[in-house]
Amino acid sequence: MADSQKEPAPVARVGCQGWNYEDWVTPAAPARPVFYPRGTRAEHMLEAYARAFETVEVDSTFYAAPADSTYDGWHKRTPEGFTFALKLPQEITHEHSLRGARVAAALAEFCRGARRLRGKLAAVLVQLPPQFEATRENLRALSEFVPLLPADIRFAVEFRDPFWFEEELLVPLSLQPNVSLALVEGPWATRERVWRAAATLLETTDFAYVRWMGARDLTRFDEVVRPADANLERWAAAVERLRERGQTVYAYFSNFYEGHAPASANKLKRLLGQPIVPPEDLEDQPSLF
Repeated sequence: MADSQKEPAPVARVGCQGWNYEDWVTPAAPARPVFYPRGTRAEHMLEAYARAFETVEVDSTFYAAPADSTYDGWHKRTPEGFTFALKLPQEITHEHSLRGARVAAALAEFCRGARRLRGKLAAVLVQLPPQFEATRENLRALSEFVPLLPADIRFAVEFRDPFWFEEELLVPLSLQPNVSLALVEGPWATRERVWRAAATLLETTDFAYVRWMGARDLTRFDEVVRPADANLERWAAAVERLRERGQTVYAYFSNFYEGHAPASANKLKRLLGQPIVPPEDLEDQPSLF
């Protein structure tokens, strides 16, 4: 791994899947603080988010690779120590299914841009679609794709076909220490099956990438509507074990997990004994908005 990708010590960095949500802004009328202070505009959300969390997963890179100026802006607008996890563009994962001449070029161009984040680049998520099934042809595509991944960037691979979660099918991921299996709380595979499949891979990498998903049946994201406290306690114990084993953990919550990702992230931070910045404190800080 390049020096810019090394952590000074194993830590657990907890954040959300994205930061640009209008539902996270506290209403102008008298109301309890939601997350962002009243009147926060979209162009100032990242700075406000970075007061509360040290890392974020970026969804927009899935749809298109950002311009260099976008990466530079993210780097400039966030404090030292803040990190970004980026989704690999869908052109590679969904449109070309990891195969074909265009994939290598698109990957190289994406990584070139991502490196502009320097030490603020946490990892890249390779999110594969459900239709990328555990077939012989797709296993071959995966085996040919993984060697293309540059060694100076961390990559986490997410499968949504449950039949991938067998140790023998994950061998391609084990051949590079900067590549691992994303540990996902999602409907397509049980937590136990995912962890069992990842056990060997976690012995060969210095990081773990965790994501909490949820049923996509919510229309607002301003409060917790389906608490998952007991589940989070189990996850907190697992995250702590990973950290104690010497792995940096990058952990990201979807709004769909409990209904309000910042609250979920703060729950996990509390369980890990990490300080939190509650919405009330963000509201009390000097406003830029």
